[in-house]
Amino acid sequence: MARGFNKVILMGNLARDPEIRYTVDKRAWARFTIAVNRQWKGRNGELQSSADFIPIVVWGPQAEHCERYLRKGQAVLVEGRLQVRNYEDKAGTRRYVTEVAAQSVNFVGSRRDEGSGFSKDSASSNDLGSIRDKGFGGEDFPLDFSEMDGMNNDGDDGDADIPF
Repeated sequence: MARGFNKVILMGNLARDPEIRYTVDKRAWARFTIAVNRQWKGRNGELQSSADFIPIVVWGPQAEHCERYLRKGQAVLVEGRLQVRNYEDKAGTRRYVTEVAAQSVNFVGSRRDEGSGFSKDSASSNDLGSIRDKGFGGEDFPLDFSEMDGMNNDGDDGDADIPF
């Protein structure tokens, strides 16, 4: 039997805030939907646009990070696999669900975005937000981790608490 390949890479905006739940053995999982815009030219040559709303499921600590830091409208890059699962509803009807099981969720954009779940009041000196506020320009400033407090000369900070 030939090996299959199932890889999905999506970039879009959250259509709603992530919803987190826990399994009976206390494992976190979050679900959210991202809107992926697309454009094409119609038969008459006019530019058409539409959005696909794609359900995402993420497990473990990354689910908790998504729930904590992501908000509706924020841009994300999701890598994972397409999965189809089924279940029986209360009426006994078989239901099928197609979703992306995320293996990684990358937060796209600035920590200073409105409604992103980050607050300037909670920024500390070990926070990337404080480095951005020290006069570096824009979102694409060169990040040098050696400038962060608590870094060793080898670039390893031991047990840094990075949310993603």
